Order: sequence, then C-alpha cells, then structure tokens
Amino acid sequence: MRLVLASQSPSRRAILRGAGVDPVLHPARVDEDALRSALPPHATPGEVVAHLARAKALAVAGDHPGDVVVGCDSMLLLDGQLQGKPHTEAETVRRWKAQAGRTAELLTGHCVVGPNGHAVVDTARTGITFARASEADIAAYAATGESWECAGAFTLEALGGWFVDRIEGDPSSVIGLSLPLLRRALYSFGLTVSDFWES
Repeated sequence: MRLVLASQSPSRRAILRGAGVDPVLHPARVDEDALRSALPPHATPGEVVAHLARAKALAVAGDHPGDVVVGCDSMLLLDGQLQGKPHTEAETVRRWKAQAGRTAELLTGHCVVGPNGHAVVDTARTGITFARASEADIAAYAATGESWECAGAFTLEALGGWFVDRIEGDPSSVIGLSLPLLRRALYSFGLTVSDFWES
C-alpha cells in the first residue's frame, strides 16, 4: 500500500518526506474555476476548499486502488474573500499591501481516500498574522517569484517566513498538508502512520 499525493506541490511533498513518507506523485488535472462556479452561491469558504480537494483526490483515486490518496486545496480568507495563488509579481505586491499587518485565516481542504474507497473530507483552519513588511521588502519578495503559486501569496517555510509574525493552529497545514488531519484519517481506515514510513 502506498500514499499517493494528488498534487505536484513541492511543499506538500516536502512535508510528507520530512515525516518519513515518500509519496507517489500523481497531480490531479481538474478545472478549479469550473468546480467553483458549479458550487451554490451560499457555499462557505470551508466548503469551497473541501470541494476542490475532494475533486482532486477522486480524479486520481481510480488509478490507485488499494492505496491511500490525498488531495488538498488551500486558500487564504481575508475580508470574507477567498484568495488563491497570485500568479504574478504585480498581484503579489497588491495582496501583500492589503494583508501586511493583518490577521487572516488559511483554509486547507483535504480529501483522503482510503484503500477501501471510503473518503474523509475535512478542512484545517489556521490563523496567520502577517508582519507590517516594508514596501521595499514586499517588492523584493514579490520579485523572487517564490509565492506566485502559493495560496495567499506567501510561504511559511522559506523567504516568506520573514513576514509571518504568528500562526494559530497547525503549521503543517499552512505549508499545504495537515499531518494531524491526515493521521486522523488514516486511523479511521484502521491504518497507522508508521505503515507508510520508509524502512
């Protein structure tokens, strides 16, 4: 039995590798915009990220019967609006000017499909207090490109760590995958974490 990560995120892979698991990488190909537009207008932010994570996991699970498949999706909730990846330098600067010195909530939806096909869907929520970064540092950080493909336009584990004053919650979920949530899902399948450790 293997643990399959329905993502190409190097951060999610690094979390698992640091925790003793070398996952099989099988990035899901889903249309996130179409999935979001198909949701009812009253869907909560937590339901949105959970829905995307579920779609990713289920898109891959059929190719890996008997394995555990993990799909995730992260977004930053600020002023009642979900924010995904900025994709550009200019958008990164715009977002950082809006979030510097403020507290927001990072939501990471998870879908873990067990070897019997049963799925556990849940969302990890972590409070993020951003530093009052200077305009020069915001511009320099945006220019690195590090955060362009990161939810909320920041990283915790790399250069972006300079500009996060505090987190309240699970640090691994901020990086992209909650180890506590994954552990609970594995236990619900009758599995243990150590089943997946590299020998």
